[in-house]
Amino acid sequence: MALPKAAAATSAPVSIGMRTPRRSVLFFAFAFAVIADPVSSVAYAIEAALRALHGDLALLLPTMSLVIGLVVVVTANYWQLVRRFPKGGGAAAAAGRAFGARWTFLPIGALVVDFVLTIGISIAAAASAVIALFPGLAPIRVPLALLLLLVVAGLTWFGHGGRLLFAVMTVAFVLISVAVLVLGFASPHATGQAAATADPGWPAVLAVVLAFPVAMALATGIEAPSTAIAQLGQLDDTHRRRFGRGTLALLLVIVGGLTLALTALAVQLHVGIPGADSTQIADIAHAATGPGRLYGAFQLTSALLLLAAASSSFQAGPGLLKALAGTADRPGVLPTVLGRSNRHHTPYWSVVVYLTAAALIIVAAAGQEQELVLFYAVAVFVSFLVGLVAMARFARRERKTALAWLNGLAAAAVAFTLAVNLLRGWPMLSLAATLLIAAGLYVRWTRAGRPTGIEDVEAHAEAD
Repeated sequence: MALPKAAAATSAPVSIGMRTPRRSVLFFAFAFAVIADPVSSVAYAIEAALRALHGDLALLLPTMSLVIGLVVVVTANYWQLVRRFPKGGGAAAAAGRAFGARWTFLPIGALVVDFVLTIGISIAAAASAVIALFPGLAPIRVPLALLLLLVVAGLTWFGHGGRLLFAVMTVAFVLISVAVLVLGFASPHATGQAAATADPGWPAVLAVVLAFPVAMALATGIEAPSTAIAQLGQLDDTHRRRFGRGTLALLLVIVGGLTLALTALAVQLHVGIPGADSTQIADIAHAATGPGRLYGAFQLTSALLLLAAASSSFQAGPGLLKALAGTADRPGVLPTVLGRSNRHHTPYWSVVVYLTAAALIIVAAAGQEQELVLFYAVAVFVSFLVGLVAMARFARRERKTALAWLNGLAAAAVAFTLAVNLLRGWPMLSLAATLLIAAGLYVRWTRAGRPTGIEDVEAHAEAD
C-alpha cells in the first residue's frame, strides 16, 4: 500500500486557522492522492476473485461483497488509529506502544514488502492496460513493464513535486469509470460470452470463502491515511484527525462503490476471465462502451493511475528506508548510505533497492499482475493484524469492553483471511520475507543500542 506525498509537496505551509477554501484544496490534494493505491487495485482485484472462482460469475458479486465487508472492518480500525495517533505512525506506532518497541519491526517489515509488491503489481497491471489497448505490444510485455518501471523510478529523482497529479489521475479514473458504468447499465455496446455459472470446484459457500482472500489486494493502501497525516504539519491534531478520517471515508465510498458496480456490470454483461492479452476490467469497459474514445480514455486513465500508485510507493518505500537510516540527530538502524539524498531530498540508493527488487519480481512473474496478486495481500495483512490486536489491547486497558470485542473479532477475521491465503503455498514467500526483514531490523536495532523513538519511524518517514 502506497503512501503518496501529495499534501506536503503541493501546498505551502499555512496557518491552522487558514480559510476554508484553502483547507478544501489541501484536503482534495491529500485525500485523492492518498487513495490512488486502493482505487487502482480495482483494476486487478475483481479479476483475481473470478479466477479463484474458476470463472463462476454467479458467485462473483457475493465474493466481492465479502471483500468490501472486510475492507469496512479494517477501515474501522484505522479510523481508531487516526484518532489515537493524529501525528501519524499507523500500525507501527500502535504495536510499539501496545507491546513494546521490538514489535514495531513486524509492521515495518510488512510495509517494506508491501511497497515492493505495490510497485511490481502496479507496473505489471499498467503494462496490461496498455497491451489491452494496443494488443500488438503483447510480445514485449516484460520489456514494456521494465521500461515503465525505469521511467517511474527515474521520476523519483526529482522528489515529490507534482504529487497533485496523483489526485487528478484518481479523479479522472473515477469520473470515466462512472461514465462507463452508466453506459454499460443503460445501453451496453455488447455482451460477453461467459456462462452465468461454472464449476468453482467447491460448494458455493466454501468457494466464496476460499476465493475472497485472493481479492483482498483491494485492501492495500487502507493504512495510508493513518501515516500520511504526518505530512500535514501545518495543521493541528484536530484537523489532522479530520483529514485522516475524511480520507478513510472517501476511500471506502469510492473503492467500495466502484468495485461492487463494476462487479455487477461484469455479471450483467457476462464478462468472464479475459484472454491472455486483455484484463477483465478492460473487457468490461469494452463491452459497455465499444472500442471508441471512452474505452481508450478508460484504459489510459487506469494505466496512469496504476503508474501513480507505483510512483507513490517509490516515494514512500525509500522514504521509510531513509528514516530507518536515521539522521545526525536521530540514530538509525540501517546503513547511512540508504539515507543519502540528492537536492530534491530523494534517497537515491534506497530507490535503487526498490527498483531492483521490483524488477526481479516483474521478471519472475513474466509481467503478469495476476501472478503477483496471490502474494500481495499477505504482507499488508500482517500489518493489519498487528494493528488490530494493538487496538484491542488499548481498548482492554481502557476498559472499553465493546470496542475490545469488536477489534478482537476483526483481528480474527483478518487472521482467517491471512491463513487462507497462506494455505495456497506460494504466498508463504511474502510472509517469510516480512519476517526476515523484521528480524534483520530488530537485530540491527539491538546492535545499535536500541535507540528510542523507533515506534515513530513511519511518522518520521512521512514528515521528512
